This record gives sequence, structure tokens and C-alpha cells, in this order.
Amino acid sequence: MSESLFSFEPVQLPANAVALRDEVRLFVAEHIKAAAFDPRLNAWGTRHPAFSRACGAMGYIGMCWPKRYGGHERSALERFVVIEELLAAGAPVGCHWVADRQSGTQILRHGSEEAKQTIIPKIVKGECYFSIGMSEPDSGSDLAAVRCRARRIEGGWQITGSKVWTSAAHMAHYLILLARTQAVEEDRHAGLTQFIVDTSEPGFATRPIYNLYGAHEFNEVILDNYFVPDAMVLGEVGQGWRLVTGELAFERSGPDRFMSTFQLLLDSIRQLSQAGDADRQCLQDLGRLIVHLSSLRRMSSSIAGKLERGENPAIEAALVKDLGTAFEREVPEVFRRLLAIEPSMGSSAAYDENLGMSLLRSPSFTLRGGTREILRGMIARGLGLR
Repeated sequence: MSESLFSFEPVQLPANAVALRDEVRLFVAEHIKAAAFDPRLNAWGTRHPAFSRACGAMGYIGMCWPKRYGGHERSALERFVVIEELLAAGAPVGCHWVADRQSGTQILRHGSEEAKQTIIPKIVKGECYFSIGMSEPDSGSDLAAVRCRARRIEGGWQITGSKVWTSAAHMAHYLILLARTQAVEEDRHAGLTQFIVDTSEPGFATRPIYNLYGAHEFNEVILDNYFVPDAMVLGEVGQGWRLVTGELAFERSGPDRFMSTFQLLLDSIRQLSQAGDADRQCLQDLGRLIVHLSSLRRMSSSIAGKLERGENPAIEAALVKDLGTAFEREVPEVFRRLLAIEPSMGSSAAYDENLGMSLLRSPSFTLRGGTREILRGMIARGLGLR
């Protein structure tokens, strides 16, 4: 059995990252004081265009990207601090989230000069939103089972097919879409290509998919003879599998994968404090959650350090995502048992509604970004077990 162990080396935040933390906290506090937003659960899924523009003006988007495209050439550790503080505060970063987390980096690494100059500056300003065009109907988590097809025509590609569970596609300006450009061979990972899809062009449409509590976040995307110019192809034609797996490392590694219910954790601690009747079992449960959170922070910051060094921590990211989303699901279940408060549905920041919405949203946490079964297969390969 070959052994390929992964690791989580500790990182020391530089002084400028520590100072940046205070800056972000002040920025968020000022917006809360001005009633610009209410701190919310699952903040990276909450969309607030004005707040995204404010983040862009502060230099909190595209932090690690080249200055020639509007970026700020700061470190991955500085970006980690900003992201962590925004999520901890429950700030509504959803509009620019996908573009900043992965799509912009994908374009900078593999896109044409035209794509970089056209799109990246708008992302940095918080004015350009992306969605993820990976999953397809009837394929589950088998990303290699892509049936969306791209056919070569003069000047570009004609795409026909559909994608599903595409969060916020109805608001996005662009998608990065995975399509099959060659017939399926013995190696199903061959013959795939990534494309930048402009949602304003003819042949692109969305259909809403309403979730468990009636909100419209998900969509089915339909492409009907949609034209993509050559300048909007990412990387080499046929190399899409390598590109998409690299992109998933960015999607799975950050603090968003364990902080979706952080606001509920804070509110629950306040509720327990006010009740003043926490028994030994309650304190043990609370301590266990806090230790898990601390461990996940350490692991996620270690991945930020690896990204800063130019490494590709895909297996480490899969482990953080698996453990992190399990933690997110556990938080509402623990406090549902510990607190004599009936969960309810609603849109306010009241505790009973936060608890209720967390319980309704939590089943999706271990699905988005890759199911646990897929992730654990990756982890097993990383350990040389399969």
C-alpha cells in the first residue's frame, strides 16, 4: 500500500494580518450600527449588493490578485482573516462570494487576457457575481457524468445541456461551466472543458428550484445552442477535469465550510448564559463544539498557508469540508436539545427563528461542494487506502 499522508502545519499570522482583523471588525461594526444589515446565519449565502460594493471599496475582494487587474496583491493569510471576520459577523457577502472564492482565481490562472481584463476588475469592485455550473440532473455527485455538450463552431463553441442546484444563477452575471467537448472514452475524465458563460447572452435561461422553506436560491440552468467565444474558454480544450478539481480545492477549504451556523452558536451561548441553569452535560456539549471549532480553524488556516506557498491542498480541503459541514449540522441539533425553545420559521434574527432556519438549512450543508461519500473517497486515496 502506498502512503501519501496529508498534513496541517501550524501557521503564524503576520503582524499586518493581525492589524487587518481589527480593521475588518470596525468596518462591520459601523455597518451594523448604521443598520445596513442584520447579522445572519449562513452569511455567505446572503446577498446584499450594496455591502459587496462596500467590501470592494475597502479592498476586501480580490485581495491576492494582481494589481494590474484591480487586485491588491495581499497574502492568503490576510485574506483568511478578512473572510473569517466577515463570516463571524454574519455579514451578507453572498453576491461576490463565489467570484472571489474561486471563479476569479480560475480566470486568472487559466483564462485569456481578454477574459481577465473584462471580468476581474468588476469582481474586485463587488459588481460582478458568479455561479457554479458543475452539477447536472440525474448525475448526483458524479461530476464526470457530464452530459452538457459543447460543439466546435466558427469562432467558438455551441453549448447545449443543463445544470442543476446552481445557487444564485438567476442573479449571476457569469457561470464557469463544465461541458463535454469530446465523446466519452474509457477515461471519463478526459474530453471535458470549462467555459465562462455570460448569463445575459441568448440561449441562457434559468428555472427556479424552491428549497425546503420556500426560498429561491437554487436553479436549473438551461443552455440552448448557447455560443461561447474562444476567448471565454478556460485552459486547454479537454483539460477541464484538471481545472475543475483544482477549483474545488478553493471551494472546500475556507472557513465558510464550518461557519454557516456560527451566529447560532453565539446566540445559543447567550441563551444558556441568560438561563443560568447549564448542567454538567450541557457544559460538556458546549465545550466539545468549541474544541471542534478551534480545530477546524487551525486546519483551515493551515490550508491558507499552503495556498500562500503555492501548494495544492485538495485532500486537506476535502477533509476540512467533510468535518466542517458535519460540525455545521451538529450545532442546531445540540442546542435544540439543550434549550427549551421551540424552533420556528421566519426571517427575523430572533433566536427561535435562527434555530428553525438552521434546522431547515442544515441537511444541505453536507451536500453542497461535494457529498460526504465523494469527499471520503478522496481522503481514502490521499491516505493510500484505495
